[in-house]
This record gives sequence, C-alpha cells and structure tokens, in this order.
Amino acid sequence: MIQRYTRKIMGDIWTDESKYRTWLTVEILACEAMAEIGRIPEAAVSNIKSKAKFSVDRINEIEALTKHDVIAFLTNIAEHVGPDSRYIHMGLTSSDILDTSMAYLLKEAGKIIIKDCDDLMDAIKEKAFIHKDTVMIGRSHGIHAEPITFGLKLSVWYDEMQRNKKRFQSAIETISYGKISGAVGTFANISPQVEEYVCKNLGLKPAPASTQIVQRDRYAEYFSSLAIMASSIEKMALEIRHLQRTEVLEAEESFSKGQKGSSAMPHKRNPVGSENMCGLARIIRANSMAALEDIPLWHERDISHSSVERIIAPDSTILMDYMLNRFTGIIKNLVVYPDRMLKNLNTLKGLIFSQQILIALAESGISREDAYQMVQTHAMKVWDENKDFKVLISEDEKIRSLLGKDKIEEIFDVKYHLKYISTIFDRVFNQ
Repeated sequence: MIQRYTRKIMGDIWTDESKYRTWLTVEILACEAMAEIGRIPEAAVSNIKSKAKFSVDRINEIEALTKHDVIAFLTNIAEHVGPDSRYIHMGLTSSDILDTSMAYLLKEAGKIIIKDCDDLMDAIKEKAFIHKDTVMIGRSHGIHAEPITFGLKLSVWYDEMQRNKKRFQSAIETISYGKISGAVGTFANISPQVEEYVCKNLGLKPAPASTQIVQRDRYAEYFSSLAIMASSIEKMALEIRHLQRTEVLEAEESFSKGQKGSSAMPHKRNPVGSENMCGLARIIRANSMAALEDIPLWHERDISHSSVERIIAPDSTILMDYMLNRFTGIIKNLVVYPDRMLKNLNTLKGLIFSQQILIALAESGISREDAYQMVQTHAMKVWDENKDFKVLISEDEKIRSLLGKDKIEEIFDVKYHLKYISTIFDRVFNQ
C-alpha cells in the first residue's frame, strides 16, 4: 500500500534503475575530472558518455556469479563501452560510488520530505486560525485542567513542525557530503580534485576526511531527525485518537461515504488513519536505532552497515513521505465539534477555575496554604457530591468577604484564560 502511494514521487528514488543511474553519473563525473587533470584521454570520456548504459536484469545476472554488486555493475557497463571501460572506476573503491550516490539520493529524498512538511504545516495553520477562538478544556494526566482553544493546540503542533523542518534541513546538510578518496581515504590512487569535481556537480561537498566510507554519524543524524519527526506526528495523531473517543468526541477523522468501521459492528467510526500514524512511527524510530548502531565499524570500514542501509534508507524516507501526506489529509478533513468541546468544558461544574480562586485569595492577604485548603475543601465537594463549584464559592462567607461578588463573577469568566491567545499566535506564525 505504501509503495503504491508514494511510487510516483519518493519510491522512484529508490528503484534499482535510479540507484544504478546515480552510480553511473558518479563514475562518468569521475572520468570527466580525470580527463581535466590529464589522467585519461578526452576521447575516452566522450566514448564512455556516449556508450555507457546498463541493464538491471543483466547486473542481477552477473551479481549472482560475482556476489558483488558494484563489480556486476561495472562489468555490465564494460559490455557496452568496450576497451575504454578500463578508465571507469580507475583509482576508486566501491564505497566512493556507494556513499557519494547515497548522499545524493538521501538529499533528493530530503527535498520531497521538506515539501511534505510545508504542506502539513499549511494545513495545521489553516485549521488553527479557523479554531483560534474555539474554546475547549485543556487536560493534564488526561484530567480536566484549564480552558484553552483548539487553535492553540494546533499552534503548538505547528511550532513543533517548524522545529522538525529546521532540524531535518540541518540533517540534509550534514548528509550532503560525498567522498572519492580511495580504499582507505588517503587519495593514494585518485586526486582530491576528482572528489571536488564530482561532489560539486552533484550538489554535494567533499567530506573533509574519510576512511573507505563517509562516517556514519552523518547518516545517524538524518535518520534520527526522521524519527523525531515521526514521533511528533504520532503525538498529534494520538491526540486525535483521544479526542475521537466516544466519551470525549470533540474531534474525529472524516468518515467518507461508503467507509466501513468494523466487520462486526456497523456503527463504528474508528480513527484508523491516526492509528496508522502511531504504528508507522515505531518503524522509523526503530530504523534510527539501526542507523546509530552503524556508527561504530571496524577500522577504516567493515560491511555490517551496508545491509542495514539498503533497508532503512528507502523504508524510512518512503514511510515519512507517506505519513506526512496522509496526516496532512487527516488534518485538512478533521471534523471538529465546538459544542461538544463546550459541553465537556462544563463537565466539572466550574472546577477548572480553582486556580484563579486560589490566586485571588492569596492576593487578598491570606497565606497560600490557607487559601489552598479553602479552595480544595469546596473542590472535593464537587467531585464527591456533584455540587456546583461557583455556587459553593459564592456561598462561602469568608471567601465572599475577601473577594467580593464582582471578583468571583470575573474569575468564572472563561475569557480570563484566553486573553493571550493572539499573542501566542503572533509568536508562532509571525516568526
């Protein structure tokens, strides 16, 4: 399902055809650079560029014998180029091609993910302004706390996605380094000028120092940034799941005509998209751990990282592309129930204003400890006896004498909690 969804965009980056095409580009650029410094004939480069091509099926056939993908690739290229193929890969090692190509492909994948981030942020921002003043209860520990607005909740998500985007942009920069420095990074059989030429033409930078490979802390940063982004989406999706619970029902995923929620219960409308986000985030997080474990390798290189990266590079970027696109749709089509939000806000019969009473009593001159005890005594009656908190406060002669009727009325006005919503929006959306 995920492959079909992203195939036209992200999936195309990770096909065998794309991989070998990138390898060939690196090889040809290296030949061009070596011709510029006089190491190979210009005519040979022209011949290589005109004749070099490959067949995925033929490479697979050769690899079945050689058990080495780069050698299989080079052998297939040589079948088309002829004698001048001796100049291809001259002075290079396999990882020169693999790592420089991987940097390019990860950078290309990153561009798509950044665009996806922008789309999601646009959807969140639009919904946030629609519901800037839609009052709801804020919760801590799952318990009613104090009033907020649904737009404020969304502004927090937007702010977090800004950090995710910035973090990932930095990770793309970190990953955008190639290397053409030979078997152990010493340039013994290849000039640093070749590395500079190849990287420049691919939009990369030369790794200042490398072994046989580009060091894997770069990859770890990239995949860790994806893991954080996926976890942020999971956090938002989990909130939607909570808000869609029958007992809450303040918002829910759109339920399209003809959609079915359960094979057994025709009444069900489940938050399946958000649940999907929560599940897929686990995979991207697990892949980031694999990337971290690829950092320590033996000496100048071993091959333990290679099999891991063949999986996590396409899987994490494809999944992230899918998650961002699907969650953008969830946000755009999210159904919000302001009336239910207001009803739930009033469930605790005014208890959500307890802190203001506490503050007002402390400001009136009594100790905070005494004020807390006075307020909590009435609050527990609301919990245990289903009383109205405002009525209890108003009927308490000591509290009424300290605060006065007008102050009590002012305290129980929900607008008290919303006076800085515009200030928060300015800080989030006008950066």
